[in-house]
Amino acid sequence: MKYLSEEVAYLRGLAEGLEIESETKEGKMICKIIDVLENIADTLDDMQEDYDELVEYVESVDEDLSDVEDILYEEDEDDFEDEEDYDDEEDYDDEELSYIEMECPNCGDLVDIDEELLFDDSVDVICPNCQAIILSSDEDEEGCCGCGCNCEEHDEE
Repeated sequence: MKYLSEEVAYLRGLAEGLEIESETKEGKMICKIIDVLENIADTLDDMQEDYDELVEYVESVDEDLSDVEDILYEEDEDDFEDEEDYDDEEDYDDEELSYIEMECPNCGDLVDIDEELLFDDSVDVICPNCQAIILSSDEDEEGCCGCGCNCEEHDEE
């Protein structure tokens, strides 16, 4: 932006060298244009200084955030290193929960269901795709059609 200030100073010197009088209509206009250009150049210089300070501040915050991330992720890695039986996070998650894959009778989508839910009579297992009931807690009590029988007996009749 220093370049703009130098150009405005050159224009002012050129106007004085040409002895443009500020009393004439044209002279007033030229002097006013040079004043406006000088104000614009000064404002741009101030904005550049503010921008440079802002860039420096953002870089500082970015470095601090990077340090915080390093500390946080280092702690997460340490948690799994302490576990003797688990080599990485994926193995750790797989061992805790076991799933069974079932096909939704309504849409045919394959759904992973926690095995513990299969034995919980108070929970209906619902397909996340079509919202149909895959396993109902009522089936165990009333049978498949609500009459208290088993499906195999219905099929034989």
